[in-house]
Amino acid sequence: MSNAPAAGNALDVLEHLSRHAEPLPAAAIARDLCLPRSSVYHLLKVLHARGYVTHYVEERRFGLGQAAYELGSAYQRQAPLARLARTPVRRLVDQTGRNAHFATLDGRDVVYLLEERAPGQPTLVTDVGVRLPAHLTASGIAMLAGLHATQLRALYPDRDCFAQRNGIGPRSLAELRTVIARTRTDGYAREDGTVTPELSSVAVAVLDRARRPLAAVAVTFRSAESDEAQVTALVVRVRAAADDIARRLSPPSTVSRGARRTRTVRAGERPLVHRRRALAARVPGAGASAGEAKLLEGVGQPAT
Repeated sequence: MSNAPAAGNALDVLEHLSRHAEPLPAAAIARDLCLPRSSVYHLLKVLHARGYVTHYVEERRFGLGQAAYELGSAYQRQAPLARLARTPVRRLVDQTGRNAHFATLDGRDVVYLLEERAPGQPTLVTDVGVRLPAHLTASGIAMLAGLHATQLRALYPDRDCFAQRNGIGPRSLAELRTVIARTRTDGYAREDGTVTPELSSVAVAVLDRARRPLAAVAVTFRSAESDEAQVTALVVRVRAAADDIARRLSPPSTVSRGARRTRTVRAGERPLVHRRRALAARVPGAGASAGEAKLLEGVGQPAT
């Protein structure tokens, strides 16, 4: 259990807002997070005053504020992905004796953030800063497999989007979906010669706590020198590295969201949320507890 429940609740509110495309009413936030409404109003007032939450007065809804954007921008400036992945990727090279790389997805391209080379291994085109078509690389396919169908259609609206390097690889969205389906079934992505002839790669995506792909870890090897048993062993090592990076980027929560405040409902008693809804239906304005309006007095625009 956290020793700073208020801080944890405030972060839960921000994370909840970040997962929705539209601003939310305070009551919905309280319901979804299983928090008392009065507590949520207090949190929103503080977060709004600091600029992390925007209050849309006319709509009576709340969304992320400018300070949240600035915090995210500062995170990007510190290049945390490459910094946190460096040690696991180096360890992967030591364990496998193969070249390893770490990449992120940018539109239809992968951008390589790290490359660690093993002695005696072939030189690769995947140097730091290099961009390659995502659908041709194991790293790209591993990340594309974590996207929804609508996202894939937006990225690949027609056949012109499917660039080729060596005349092999997906040439249509239907072919890409076949590759992605196999990747999801296997739990890892593999490419054979689509980037460089006679070289193969296996990759595993690095996922955040919402199971969205942040990046991918891969190793590359000579196709003729690795049998299926060796490839399986490589995948195990790559997956361990990806999981290590994921833990460094998004440590698991010690308190499950929604489990902080629970109350046993006595026999014959309706849950609190149902009683509040029934009251609100009978008495206009009774859906909010007394004093909640005062909590938001003065909440319009952040203080300058």
